[in-house]
Parts: sequence; C-alpha cells; structure tokens
Amino acid sequence: MDKIERLKEIINGSKSTVFFGGAGVSTESGIPDFRSADGIYTQKSIYSPETILSHEFFQTHPDLFYKFYKSKMLYLDALPNACHKKLAELECNEKLDAVITQNIDELHQLAGSKKVLELHGTVYDNYCTRCGKSYSIDTVIKSTGVPLCSCGGIIKPKVVLYGEELDGNVINESIRLIECCDTLIIGGTSLKVYPANSFVQFFKGNNLIVINKEPLDGFIKPTLFIQESIGKVFSQI
Repeated sequence: MDKIERLKEIINGSKSTVFFGGAGVSTESGIPDFRSADGIYTQKSIYSPETILSHEFFQTHPDLFYKFYKSKMLYLDALPNACHKKLAELECNEKLDAVITQNIDELHQLAGSKKVLELHGTVYDNYCTRCGKSYSIDTVIKSTGVPLCSCGGIIKPKVVLYGEELDGNVINESIRLIECCDTLIIGGTSLKVYPANSFVQFFKGNNLIVINKEPLDGFIKPTLFIQESIGKVFSQI
C-alpha cells in the first residue's frame, strides 16, 4: 500500500482527527514562508525581519514596521489551495475535528473550514492600541504610513509579534484537541517556532502523520511520513 492510500485509510478509520499546519500550507497559494532558502528571513535589510516583527520595534518604529508589514506580510489576493479545500471538505464530512494553524492569512476560513484555531492571530483583525476600537484590514491598507484610530492611537494588527504571548484560550483549546484526538496530521511546518512546536508532546493518539518537504527534527517520531508538497498530497485524498 502506498503512503497516500495509507493516509486515506487512517483518516477514514480515525475517531478524531486534528490538522496542525504551518507556512508550507500557504506557500502553494503564493504566500512566501519565512525560513526557506528564499523565504522572508533570508532577505537582506538594515533590520532583520525578526527585529521588525517584534513588539518592541512596533512600539518604537511603527513607520518602519508598517512599511515592511504592508509590503511583505499582506497577500490579500491569495486563494485557498488543494490542502485548504480538502481540509474544509473533511470537516464538512465529519472526518476532521479542527485546524490548528500558525498562519495569519485566513485561507482556511476562506476555503470553508469552521473550526480554526489561529495560534499567531490574523491580519484581518486590527485594533487601536489606545482605546481598543476594532478596525478592518481595509483601514490598514488604505492608510498612508502608520494607520491611526479616530482617537489618535496607533492601530495594530491582531498578529502575535515576537515578544508577545499567544492567546491563552487558543493555546488551551489547541492542546486539548491534540491531547484528545486519535490522529494528528502535521503539515507544512518545520516545528521550529516555540511554543507551537511543544504542543506535539501532548499527543497521545495512535496516528502521528507528518507531511512536509523536509524531515522534522528527531524529536518527532511519525507513524507515517510523507515527504512531499502538502497541496499535492491533499489533492490525491
């Protein structure tokens, strides 16, 4: 039996399946990742992307933050790919309990997924750092320079920056789902970002599946490893 057929068999026979995805899920929709050879982190500039995308830099240099953010982090024309669509279909057919994602693009929701836990937030929700008023992505896009609230406060994306903590409720629910599921599919992620990479230790089920172009570090011992493009794999399920 080949690996795709084995994956189908596992999903069909699983009582509870959760998908945990990273940047590799979105790259096939034209959104660049961070850590690959041609990713955002390899691009040269005065400040490193890690520095620019930090809470401290946002506070001290909001103009430079937004110059980078608007040009490198927003891909609003991107469309769901085969992976997003198949996951939504699996959920609709009660074969998938939830998607846990490290991505901030909402492509899972656009594809039709309902239960999506966004570990690092979303570019589509924004708020005033002074009064808390909510703003859509349109306000950010249409602004010249730093987007400001009607109260004069700086508007910030609800994206988790370096130096910020993840939402506790999202963490707790993600861990609960991973802890309770029978099958965990890890796709399109190197699992190098803490604390998301620590969530796998809570998995107690029978089937740990990894779909990634590169093998993960040795602490992951998958039941099934498919070294392939995630879109290609899910287009065959």
